[in-house]
Amino acid sequence: MAMMACPLEQALAVMVSTFHKYSGKEGDKFKLSKAELKELLSRELPAFGTKQMDEGEFRRLMNDLDHDKDSEVDFKEYACFLACVAMGYNEFFRDAQRPRKK
Repeated sequence: MAMMACPLEQALAVMVSTFHKYSGKEGDKFKLSKAELKELLSRELPAFGTKQMDEGEFRRLMNDLDHDKDSEVDFKEYACFLACVAMGYNEFFRDAQRPRKK
C-alpha cells in the first residue's frame, strides 16, 4: 500500500501541477503567457487575483514577475511569485497572533 504524501509534499505537487495546467494552453507549454497568468490568478488565487486588479496593476505584476523580459512567466518566476505570496501570508498570520497592547 502506497503511503499518503505529507501535506507539504501535496502542496508542492499542487503548485507544480497548477502551473502546467495553465502553461500548456497557448504558446510555449512551459511558460505562462499574460492570458494564462491572468486565468491562473483569477481561478486559483481569487483572493489575490485579477478581480481586485485593474489592467495597469496586472501589467505591473506581469512586468515584476517577468525577470528575463520575454513577456512570459516561466516556472522559476512563478515559484518566486508564490514564495512572495507565502511570505505575505506569513506576515499576516504572524501579525494576527501578536498580543494586542492595551
